[in-house]
Amino acid sequence: MIGWAARALVAFGLLGSAWVHLVVWRDWARYTDVVGPLFLVNVVAGPVIALGVLAWRRHWLPEVASIGFGLATLGAYVMSLTVGFFDVKEQFRTDEETWGVVTEAACVAFGAVLLLLRYRAERREVVRV
Repeated sequence: MIGWAARALVAFGLLGSAWVHLVVWRDWARYTDVVGPLFLVNVVAGPVIALGVLAWRRHWLPEVASIGFGLATLGAYVMSLTVGFFDVKEQFRTDEETWGVVTEAACVAFGAVLLLLRYRAERREVVRV
């Protein structure tokens, strides 16, 4: 039960982040040279990884991908808040920024929960053999 709830939360995080990036891309990011295409990568990668998290349960790769997605996106955002990211300088003022941080943190946190659950389940199987 906890595993399916964590999977659903990871998928919602990935889809939410993709949605936020689409909204921001349509608002202003499409006019930037590097950040615009990177936002579109998030728009596509979010649903693809979410599908993997929900459908490919026998492998650890979708869980690691969701953590990597969240960390990479949060890292780029932190850079945009501090030193700038390809000439984009954010100030954490909009709802989109708030939801972006929340959804990406969910990708990292619940992806880590899924990996921990996988590790514990595999440990139990090894001990039983």
